[in-house]
Amino acid sequence: MVTSSSSESSAAPAAITLAVDCMGGDHGPRVTLAACRAFLDRHAEASLLLVGAPAALAAFGEHPRARIVAASEVVGMDDPVEIALRKKKDSSMRIAIQQVKDGAAQAAISAGNTGALMAIARYLLKTLDGIDRPAIAPQLPNIKGGATTVLDLGANVDCDAEDLLQFAVLGSALVSALTGNESPSVGLLNVGEEAIKGSETIKKASQLLRTAANSKDLNFYGNVEGNDIFKGTTDIVVCDGFVGNVALKASEGVASMIGEFIRVEFSRSIFTKAAAIVAYPVLKAFKNRLDHRRYNGAALLGLRGLVFKSHGSADEVAFGHALDRAYDAARNNLLDRVRARIAHAAPLLARQEPAVPADATALHA
Repeated sequence: MVTSSSSESSAAPAAITLAVDCMGGDHGPRVTLAACRAFLDRHAEASLLLVGAPAALAAFGEHPRARIVAASEVVGMDDPVEIALRKKKDSSMRIAIQQVKDGAAQAAISAGNTGALMAIARYLLKTLDGIDRPAIAPQLPNIKGGATTVLDLGANVDCDAEDLLQFAVLGSALVSALTGNESPSVGLLNVGEEAIKGSETIKKASQLLRTAANSKDLNFYGNVEGNDIFKGTTDIVVCDGFVGNVALKASEGVASMIGEFIRVEFSRSIFTKAAAIVAYPVLKAFKNRLDHRRYNGAALLGLRGLVFKSHGSADEVAFGHALDRAYDAARNNLLDRVRARIAHAAPLLARQEPAVPADATALHA
């Protein structure tokens, strides 16, 4: 299995600087500024570049480890990718990513339009050698009390077997950097565990992943089903962006439905309300375990710089978790780990035929 190279294990910069798109998302500065201040309180060696309209960010006040970077435009949640990329060249989203490209920050974070963020990040930072398409890699809670990293969850709706292999390599580097596990297990999402099941793309991807496992490039578990994401069967689950996005939205819907069912049943009568009071500690613990805010912050993997996507509706707590995830990735040299794994797996990642053109209109997760 791939182990940390000397470049990977070299010390991270003493002070990590994050560039934050403070204008993005449903709530903008009202949420991002509060989350940024709390983040600085948690991380004494971190610094922030607050990107946005100076007037809107003035409420943050003075801080020795924070600096405002002016941007005159904002990418709206409904803006087409073409508008965000070609027309709004002074947007807070673009300027934040530009800080990473220029070396002023080690990572950028935005809660803005997903498709625009992916397009701008890919345009400015470019993809790493050996990677055709960046992937979105969030975490979903599992029954073991941890989280399963799933990719891709919306950036690439139509993938071939080679893309899925690349996602596995990228996901392995991410989990290794964030958890310290140098050999995270990888599962391939399928309609069944048996090797004979699935489309031709899935069957070919399974073969490529087994070959990669035999050459110690990654730790391939085998095919997994949708429920394995939440069982924690593997550390990583690989799928195309269409399937991944459907799985994500379906799981969010089921979680909301269960929460609503519980609320309705405990509200039926004075007796059920009394039962709710007795059960409150259990209900609170249950809610905390399923709190999606704890898992906010999806990495855009495969780029020549670190970019993290926060959910557009994130509140202060959720956006703070996205900041923490980006900070941990930068502090643990995620980019170096990705490069090392790609270099080790280069013979397998080399395509025998041209890649399918990337879908520029990524799903807006």
